[in-house]
Amino acid sequence: MASSTINTAPMKWAQRSDSLYLTIALPDVKEETINLSDDELHFKGISGGKSYELNITFFKKTKSEDSSYKVLPRSIQMNVMKDNADEEFWTRLLKDKALEKNRVKIDWDRYVDEDEEEEGFDTSNLDGGQGMGGMPGGMGGMPGGMGGMPGGMGGMPGMGGMPGMGGMPGMGGPGGMPGGMDMEALMAQMGNMGGAGGMGGMGDMGGAGEDDDDSDDDGDLPDLEGA
Repeated sequence: MASSTINTAPMKWAQRSDSLYLTIALPDVKEETINLSDDELHFKGISGGKSYELNITFFKKTKSEDSSYKVLPRSIQMNVMKDNADEEFWTRLLKDKALEKNRVKIDWDRYVDEDEEEEGFDTSNLDGGQGMGGMPGGMGGMPGGMGGMPGGMGGMPGMGGMPGMGGMPGMGGPGGMPGGMDMEALMAQMGNMGGAGGMGGMGDMGGAGEDDDDSDDDGDLPDLEGA
């Protein structure tokens, strides 16, 4: 249980032209309450079984809605944005100069002279921290569903059946041999001519009876003189 005595929380600070870096140097803070407005900072919390608080009024205005803080194991750190990001360095943190001597110390680890400033604070310690001041309560949901994708693209149009190739024309039957001669009669005639033994004579069928060359073998022909 925390002590009923309220202690002043120790604070240290540093600045850049656009912002302030504040550290409440208390470890393992629990039940913290932090309220930041454009002009003031109010803190309450428990550390090591003791109650602490801090109430300060800034030297100049800040932008509470753009500021953030994070409770770390060894301290609470805050990045408070100045109202005028391009103004000269503040001469002090608190409006009450006398009060500042007792409540605030310089953070020498982050301190730079105004003419030596090259970049802003390293705020990596505050990643995942919380907003301060008038931050809206939640970012709100994403707009309503994007809507379904348009209806189906539709089937591809039918290609239609391939046209029929048609039947191959008839080759004609054996009856189409020249002269109306059927195959049986032709074979019989070939046998009589001595050509039945070799089908090679088929290639010369067209001129079988019209050979212009005189045959040297006259044995089968009748003797004209004897006639």
